Amino acid sequence: MSSTQRDWDAFLEGRGAARIDGALAAFGGPESAPRAARDATVLVDLSHCSIIRAAGPDATTFLNGQLTCDVREASETRSLLGAWCSPKGRMLAVFRLWRAQDAYLLQLPRVLCADILKRLRMYVLRAKVALETLDDTHVCFGVAGPRAAALLEKSVGEAPTSDNGVAVVGGGVTVLRIAGAHARFAFVAPFPEAQRLWIALERDARPAGAAVWDWHDVAAGIPVVLSATSDKFLPQEANLDLLGGVSFTKGCYVGQEIVARVHYRGRVKQRMYRAHVATKTAPTPGEPIYTPELPDQASGTVVLAAPAPEGGHDLIAVIYSDRANQKLCLGSPTGAPLSVETLPYTITDVS
Repeated sequence: MSSTQRDWDAFLEGRGAARIDGALAAFGGPESAPRAARDATVLVDLSHCSIIRAAGPDATTFLNGQLTCDVREASETRSLLGAWCSPKGRMLAVFRLWRAQDAYLLQLPRVLCADILKRLRMYVLRAKVALETLDDTHVCFGVAGPRAAALLEKSVGEAPTSDNGVAVVGGGVTVLRIAGAHARFAFVAPFPEAQRLWIALERDARPAGAAVWDWHDVAAGIPVVLSATSDKFLPQEANLDLLGGVSFTKGCYVGQEIVARVHYRGRVKQRMYRAHVATKTAPTPGEPIYTPELPDQASGTVVLAAPAPEGGHDLIAVIYSDRANQKLCLGSPTGAPLSVETLPYTITDVS
C-alpha cells in the first residue's frame, strides 16, 4: 500500500469509515446502505480502483494494439470502456480510459492492477511508452444521486453533462460522468485536493461504502472484471460491444481474431443480464448459475452483485441467452431463484 493510500485511509477513518476484514468498507450502519444507493446522494470512497498512466510518443499506437476499443476516440472530454484480452479473446481486465494532456489514464480494479501492469509492460518491447500507476499521488472517490450534479456545480464549478464525459477542474482534479440510476461522477484527484473536496461534498452528500457504487454499476449494466472472472468472458458476452467498448474497424489487437469472428457470425451464445435474488448473503463474482433442467452444467456466472434497495441483492451475470427465460438458480440447481430484470440498453444478436 502506498503512503498516499495509507494517509487517505486514515483521513476516512477519522471521518467515520469502518474497516471490514482490514479494508475500508462502510460508513455508518450497513442496513440503510441499499436504499441510500437508490434514493440518497452519496459520497463513496473508490479506493478499490487504481489508475494506470500510459505516456510517450507511442502510447496511442501501443494501447490501440492491446485494447478492444479504438483508443483514438478517447479524449480529454470523453472516456471509453475497453478491455484487454488474452490471445483467446477473453477479457483479462476492463478499463475506463481517457486522455490527460500527453498521456492516457486507465482506471481498473485495484486487485488486478499490479498483475495487469506487469503483463502489459511485457508487450512494450521497443515501443516508446511508459506505464506507471498514480496510486502514489492520487485517490479515487465518487458522488451519485439525485443532487449529484448540483453538488458538483457548487463544489467545483463545472461537471460533464453527458455520460462518459470528462472534465479537468482546479487543482489537477479529473471528473468523469458515468452512467447510473442517477447522475454519477468519479473523481481522480491528488491527495490534498481529494481531502478538500471530500470535506466540501460531505456537507450535502452521505458517505457510503463501495457496495453502493457497485449497485450503480449493476443498475447501469456496466461490466467489471475481477480476479474470479478474469479470462472468463468474451467482450460481447459481457455486453462491452453494446457499451461502445469494442471496435470492429480499427484493426488488430490482442484477441481480435476471436472477438471479430464472434461478431461477424452475428450470434453470441451468452450475454450479460441483470437479475435479482432474495438472499441475505451476497452472490460472489464467479459464482455459477444453474437451470434445474440442466443440473450438470452451469448456465451462467455472476459478474457483480450489490445489496438491493428493497432487500436481497441485485446482480449482473453472463448467462446463456437460450436459458435466460428459464428458471435460474444461484449456486446450485436447487439454489435461490433469480428473477431477470431489464437493463437500460437493449441486448441484441443473441442465439
